[in-house]
Amino acid sequence: MRDDDARYEAVSSRDARFDGEFFFAVVTTGIYCRPSCPAVTPKRVNVRFFVSAAAAQAAGFRACRRCRPDAVPGSAEWNVRADLVGRAMRFIGDGVVDREGVGGLARRLGYSARQVQRQLTAELGAGPVALARARRAHTARVLLQTTDLPVTELAFAAGFASIRQFNDTMREIYAGTPSELRAAAAGRRGRAGAPSQGAGGGSRSAPGGIALRLAYRGPYATAEIFDFLQVRAVPGVEEVRGSHGTRTYRRTLRLTYGSGIAEVDEPTGPRTRKRPPAGLVCPAARGADGGWLECRLRLTDLRDLSTAVQRMRRLFDLDADPYAVAERLGADPALGPLVAARPGLRSPGAADPEELAVRIVLGGPPERAAELVRAYGKPLDAVDGGLTHLFPTPGELTGEEVAEPVRTLCTALADGTVVLDAGADRYAAERALAALPGVGAKAAAYIRMRALGDPDVGDAGDSGEGGPAGERAVAGAWRPWGAYAVHHLWRAGLIPAGELSVGELSGCAGALPGRAKEAGRGREAAPVAAAAPVG
Repeated sequence: MRDDDARYEAVSSRDARFDGEFFFAVVTTGIYCRPSCPAVTPKRVNVRFFVSAAAAQAAGFRACRRCRPDAVPGSAEWNVRADLVGRAMRFIGDGVVDREGVGGLARRLGYSARQVQRQLTAELGAGPVALARARRAHTARVLLQTTDLPVTELAFAAGFASIRQFNDTMREIYAGTPSELRAAAAGRRGRAGAPSQGAGGGSRSAPGGIALRLAYRGPYATAEIFDFLQVRAVPGVEEVRGSHGTRTYRRTLRLTYGSGIAEVDEPTGPRTRKRPPAGLVCPAARGADGGWLECRLRLTDLRDLSTAVQRMRRLFDLDADPYAVAERLGADPALGPLVAARPGLRSPGAADPEELAVRIVLGGPPERAAELVRAYGKPLDAVDGGLTHLFPTPGELTGEEVAEPVRTLCTALADGTVVLDAGADRYAAERALAALPGVGAKAAAYIRMRALGDPDVGDAGDSGEGGPAGERAVAGAWRPWGAYAVHHLWRAGLIPAGELSVGELSGCAGALPGRAKEAGRGREAAPVAAAAPVG
């Protein structure tokens, strides 16, 4: 949505589909909001639009306390884009600027710091420092409202370099001191007799860790993503507790400053906002305007909080735009019935890209990866249910006793021949992976889709080499949402689980419409398990 008049229409209708896609500010009040803010719609002449929250903050606007615009899902655009700006946004979300500064971000991107600053400012209205500052401020607000940490400790945990910088930033963005923000949150919980209900922010302080609500937009196929993760859970590193409809996914995390355990609950009932009176929506996308997943994080070092949150968001694909996916794939005669039957089906990412790559190349059932974990993984200080270890790092899997092709892959990851970090060049990574002995093009494409979060699954046409024109046409009709098309076909049992090649997809295209209609009428495929990759 590039036209300001169209943006204003979305604001007037409080259309939550665009939360995170843009922000609007009101010059008469000095605040900025998300499009679905429930406050009275301001006059058009008093409204300014921004691509990012950081740009609104840089222009002197403070965050609305009613709609909490900093807690919206991220823009799906950064998952789609493979250019400098898209890669930079993924790196910033993973905390690179906080850890390595702008110079470190520029080195990872392969550009000068000046070029990175110029590109981000031109497109987003804010440079990398301002974007990272907005991220730190949101982390600090969550900690203030969900923990009893002393303010001094909290400031450094959120990534601020000094207490003065922390205080100044919080006053500028939230129009209040840290103590005032904490007191206000406690007052709201006391009046309601329950935790704060803001989607995407913190909900309460819990003995099991920092309790958060991870916001998403649009419909969300919760059961399907929990099914997907459950059949692939590696014992010792992951587990799924509970019965269908009330499950909790748990896993260990290796982070920059320490380690952690993350828990995400399967919603037991609707957690959605009332749908605004928006315009026409693709029928397959009708439904809720978003909600959240309950998450708890227990970290050995709170400086890892925002990175841990970002990794869980990627694993559960919470920044996706299901409306755009449904509009594109729903128009395909083969996929339309599948999309209508399962609105909000997501393409799970990875909490640790290098871990997932090892699991895919290793192959076999999850127990095979568990053997690797028991032999080389670092044990937790205390066993927590079924969680016993951290997954081994690539550097721990380069010894002669490690079987091929895992050893070759881990050597390439350890020496930087293959880079799988958040903002990695996806095309370069896929080519480097496919060139490794024993990996191959199919595994490389799957790793690109999940480990690098590419919504446009790799295919023969990406490299320019291509297959027959018919194969490229089928894949092209689904772009840039090929990964979601593959998940719909997997879920319906119309292609083998784990199969990604365009030839397979186009080869069954003629038979898909009739079979897809059967699946759309309720024929439920079992969760892909036996044939599914271990990742």
